[in-house]
Amino acid sequence: MIIQSISAEKARDLLKTRPDIQIVDIRDARSFESAHIPGSTHLSEQNIEQFIKDTQPDTALIVMCYHGISSQGAIAYLSSRGFTETYSMDGGFEAWSLLCKESRD
Repeated sequence: MIIQSISAEKARDLLKTRPDIQIVDIRDARSFESAHIPGSTHLSEQNIEQFIKDTQPDTALIVMCYHGISSQGAIAYLSSRGFTETYSMDGGFEAWSLLCKESRD
């Protein structure tokens, strides 16, 4: 299986042009509560099965973790459960945060 990666910049652009894309954040609950991309879904071991049940498998997903490594395993799992368009955000939330900071400067 090939994991598709996406830069934070490309993710930002896709979010502007494709309202059907869903951001999935797999960081721990405390980190998610502290900061996250507006509209993103926090996904954990406690809610992943419900998420899979409630989400159409053709929904485009950008999966994000801290640095873009753990998201690859999550994508492998989601793909094995039938999701067909999944992306791992390179650099994870750290890259997103940096991108947002640069945009403000």
